[in-house]
Amino acid sequence: MSNRKIVITQNLKQEYIEKIKDIVPDWDVIVSKEPAVWKEHAQDAEIIAGWRKELADYCLAPESNLKWLQTWSAGVDSLPLERLQSKNIRVTSANGVHAYPISETIFALMLGLTRKIHTYVKNQQTKTWDHAHLSLEIHEKTIGVIGVGEIGKETAKIAKAFGMTVLGVRHSGKPSDYVDEMYTPDQLDQVLPKCDYVVVTLPHTPETHHLFGVQQFKHMKPSAFFINIGRGEIVVEEELIAALQEGTIAGAGLDVFETEPLSSESPLWEMDNVIITPHTSGATEHYNKRVIENILIPNLRTYLNGQTPSINLVNFRKGY
Repeated sequence: MSNRKIVITQNLKQEYIEKIKDIVPDWDVIVSKEPAVWKEHAQDAEIIAGWRKELADYCLAPESNLKWLQTWSAGVDSLPLERLQSKNIRVTSANGVHAYPISETIFALMLGLTRKIHTYVKNQQTKTWDHAHLSLEIHEKTIGVIGVGEIGKETAKIAKAFGMTVLGVRHSGKPSDYVDEMYTPDQLDQVLPKCDYVVVTLPHTPETHHLFGVQQFKHMKPSAFFINIGRGEIVVEEELIAALQEGTIAGAGLDVFETEPLSSESPLWEMDNVIITPHTSGATEHYNKRVIENILIPNLRTYLNGQTPSINLVNFRKGY
């Protein structure tokens, strides 16, 4: 009888591979980003960590042995969720791994726009000494965190160090530490007029698709900044561009876009009131360590005990 298999479609340090092998000493553990290494094992794998679109041909076939998929990303909107659900394959995400790096990026964008750091960087390139009408500060302003999950909670915590008032929006409406007032998604239009900064940390689901458009930007203050590190499809990009061009809102910090890479023809590239990052807000030196030690290994222990992995178990109905 052949050994049980786990395929990890990432390049890992040997110390992490050994930690996994210590838990499943009798399993075949295949670790590599290269499809040539793992593709002959994919159909037999009981567990796969790290989704690749090429895996669908192997893992969703009738003879596939896959029982549990651990993603290497927090978002699961690019996965064939309906097909995975129909085969009763459990899916767990890497949600929570990004709380530190993404919250840091959020504040980098907020502070950059507030203190005009992006303007000064451009001026430095042309050796231009110019005040650029700098006047704003972030202390004691109001931030709206749209999506109070792990990233939203960390963002709210940091906001308190600046003496900010924190308004939160989450599906359950349940209170959370560091959030002064919590609202539900149907109250979004009540929240937006109060905010100096609107930060989107939502996943992309049918409910959040194009959640932000012309009406939402009109509800915001003309002095407010819009930060999106969730998913580009949450925003009607053309309407965001119009809001920025017409002064409906003051500026935006954007890490995600409806189409990626962002087209070189997009007006966003040339806007003085926009900071663009290339979907890198979650990048961190500790990424693999956190996925493995905080999520994969605890879930693997649970799985070996005959139970469903519980950390970040994806709700197929909700889409996250």
